Amino acid sequence: MFPIKMDKPPCSPSHTCSGEPPVGCNDTKVQGKTEKQKKKKKQKKRQSATSQMKTDSECSQVTVEEQLSPSQHLPERLENRSAGSKHKKNTRKTRNQSISPATSPANSSHQDKTQSAQQTPACFTCDQSTQTEASQLQSVQTQSTQTPPIQGIHTPATECKSTQTKQSSFSLQQAYWGRSFTDQSADEQITQSSHLTLICWNIDGLDPDNVFERAKGLLSHLGKYRADVILLQELVPVCLKILKNIMNDYQFLQGSEDGYFTGILLRKDRVQFLQSNIVKYPTTEMGRNLLIAHASFLGHPLCIMTSHLESCKASSQERLNQLRRVWKWMKEAPQDHTIIFGGDTNLRDWEVKKLGGLPDGISDVWEMLGKPEESRYTWDTSINDNNEIPNSIRLRFDRLFLRAAAEGAKLQPESMTLIGLEKLKCDYFISDHWGILCTFKFGASEE
Repeated sequence: MFPIKMDKPPCSPSHTCSGEPPVGCNDTKVQGKTEKQKKKKKQKKRQSATSQMKTDSECSQVTVEEQLSPSQHLPERLENRSAGSKHKKNTRKTRNQSISPATSPANSSHQDKTQSAQQTPACFTCDQSTQTEASQLQSVQTQSTQTPPIQGIHTPATECKSTQTKQSSFSLQQAYWGRSFTDQSADEQITQSSHLTLICWNIDGLDPDNVFERAKGLLSHLGKYRADVILLQELVPVCLKILKNIMNDYQFLQGSEDGYFTGILLRKDRVQFLQSNIVKYPTTEMGRNLLIAHASFLGHPLCIMTSHLESCKASSQERLNQLRRVWKWMKEAPQDHTIIFGGDTNLRDWEVKKLGGLPDGISDVWEMLGKPEESRYTWDTSINDNNEIPNSIRLRFDRLFLRAAAEGAKLQPESMTLIGLEKLKCDYFISDHWGILCTFKFGASEE
């Protein structure tokens, strides 16, 4: 996803775009001299407290971006998220009472996400004793007339920051590498060696809440399954930086350099990467595109595709235009290639019917597996409350399409499972979407 203009028409209840007003935004006027005097006194007290705690805040506000990507921020053209959009988990106990029953439930996620979270929440704080020492040291430095440059001073505050950076990096590394290949059973290793495994997941990278814990949870899942192919949507530069720093056993391809975008990850020891290209959607209003990777798996030529189709019900026609283009590229790919597309399609079932159903030769993997109910809904607000939408909305936004090779062995799906269903300790899910874990196997050649 790329930055979008915010003058778009509002979304309908079928998705998650919302114009929810900020909670508690009542305008009041202070009248009378007495009230003004009290206000001035309070302001003086706040200013005094702020100056005293300046050093403490410098020690405590250590963010994920400072630790893993100090200068990496989203583009300025992505506006700050509205105050009422995701002021969520910190006020979870009282938020439900603040939501107006008349608010459209589907006006929450897309427009909120595109107003970027440029400020990542702080993840760590120094202990009180370290903060006190840092405050005292700053006081001494201020009084001295021969103070050396601040960057040359090795203070308890910098030690705290350095220690936390190392600890957070180790924690993320441990989350990914905690269950290595040698920990798997012999049966699991045999199955993995002969099967193609794929994960497709919109990871909601634009949500600034609980970034560290969610990144850790994501890495834990990706490390657990070690899929041959990983298709991600709503990647942002900060998240991409974290994944690249840790998942050095994967080849990374990305749909853009900034904003939010898609990504394809290919496991180096299992999938041989050949080339990639990006297909632009000429009429998109949200900067969407189609990312394509050509590769080889166990000697079988593959063409892997991912995309994040236009969001919101109001953008149905553009979304269908993009879907037609995806199908066109799938059909025109080399006939000896197996084509797998996976992504956040934002599709409603009636939209596929409007196009006359799937084209000949292209299949919906979920339908090929018999439409298992347990893996139907990948966007389910009846369970996933990351967006705290009051109404229950269950949709199959995330889909996989398959076009088998015309020659040679045929790839067939064997299983599909939803992942990311467990809440993290921070009372959040990894994403507002469930991830899809799918297993395929090449059958015997028909020749």
